[in-house]
Amino acid sequence: MLEALITLIVATSILLGSPGPAPLALAATSAVYGINKTLPFYLGILAGLAVAIVGAVFGVSVIINSYPSSKLIMQLLGGSYLIYIAYKIATGPTIISEKTDSKLIPTFFDGFILNLLNPKAYAAFFAIFTHFLLPNDTINMSYLLTACVVFTIAVIVDYLWMLLGAGLGQVFSNQKSAKIIRFSFASIIILLVVISFII
Repeated sequence: MLEALITLIVATSILLGSPGPAPLALAATSAVYGINKTLPFYLGILAGLAVAIVGAVFGVSVIINSYPSSKLIMQLLGGSYLIYIAYKIATGPTIISEKTDSKLIPTFFDGFILNLLNPKAYAAFFAIFTHFLLPNDTINMSYLLTACVVFTIAVIVDYLWMLLGAGLGQVFSNQKSAKIIRFSFASIIILLVVISFII
């Protein structure tokens, strides 16, 4: 159980914490408007994430319970999409441009819609619930425990992105540093996908 929990925490931290639409938007908004004015946007992002988690849990659990052989297919699909996400992270833009583009402070609703329509979040949850599900006597409790851990990590990781927004703006303005960070995130995601098929 402890090994599974540690693997889940590491996988979730990397998948949800890697540079993507929500983390970069949080960092940029915090850099421009400060933490207090960014809080509604942050809470909206978490609300959208919660809805995506529920959707992933019910979708994955229903399919696997009805068709147990579909788990491998789902793992392959989730793993393939995560490798694609890793590629996008490694080759994506290196400078946060939202800092100068926005004239209005993003709202709770903006954050909610951002994560609700974020394909990276669904791909991450799809992979997590097929590859890193916490063991338990009942399948429903396994999904519930995994969902609670995932959401807790999301709260922490997104808050850290918001706190470090101004500093990240400086880091991402350096093309070399930004490429190293992105390549590291991408490599770890691919490694976790490979490990999930081995264990």
